[in-house]
Amino acid sequence: MTSPTTSSSERQAPPLDPIDAPEPRDARHRSLLRAVGAPLTAVVIFVTAWQLLVASGWRPDYLLPGPAEVAGRLGGILADPEFWPALARTVSRAVIGFAVAALIGTAVGLAAAGSALLRASIGSLITGLQTMPSVVWFPLAILLLGLGEQAIAMVVVLGAAPSIANGVLSGVDQLPPAYVRLGRVLGAHRVSLYTHIVIPGALPAYVAGLNQGWAFAWRSLMAGELLVVIPGASGLGNRLGFSQEFGDAAGLLAHMIVILVMGMLADRLFSTWSHGLRRARGLAADR
Repeated sequence: MTSPTTSSSERQAPPLDPIDAPEPRDARHRSLLRAVGAPLTAVVIFVTAWQLLVASGWRPDYLLPGPAEVAGRLGGILADPEFWPALARTVSRAVIGFAVAALIGTAVGLAAAGSALLRASIGSLITGLQTMPSVVWFPLAILLLGLGEQAIAMVVVLGAAPSIANGVLSGVDQLPPAYVRLGRVLGAHRVSLYTHIVIPGALPAYVAGLNQGWAFAWRSLMAGELLVVIPGASGLGNRLGFSQEFGDAAGLLAHMIVILVMGMLADRLFSTWSHGLRRARGLAADR
């Protein structure tokens, strides 16, 4: 008996890895629901708890305004033409300081990872610098560089670079030794071993270090802008301080919400990058 002819597409074997299979439509719907519903649920819970705290009379309204009043104040702040240059100035300071910190932290981390002597010498120092509060650096930065952009940039770099260096070291430490041995067997030398084996293998932990470094840079910058006021070059932290000085509780909370949202957006970018790396290596499915 002859078997019916089958096309090449019908004879194609199913994917071996479920991650390579097309995502079902209901799974996409669940992923979208988690991406949208979870943040909305968190916002509802937060706003409800906030409103209950205000309704309890724990503090008078002029010290602790309710969500509706702060939302109205936030709308006024977003309509203020002076707000957007301040936001752009803060973001520019953060990005430039973080970029410099990433270059320094990556170079130091790779150098320490490639030398046991250097790792033993500065490994504890890197961790110690990471644990230092960023505000501790400001007296020295102001003493050396004065009340200006350089002092803020110095503190941002010192706050972020140790975390990035530790991310590099953590990624190298987590790399299976078999990868390095295999690279050497295949003829990789010191430079090519790093560029083709060590750095790609350490990339997920490195991205996590970048994420943590950005968090330290953002916090350092906010502390710097609260302490250093540059005439004609105010940022978000300066506006936050002005709201506190003038007793504008609604404006203070509104600026805090802006700072929080900016931090959450940056964290989302790094999380998406990290998830993409892990998914490309078969370590994570779609969320």
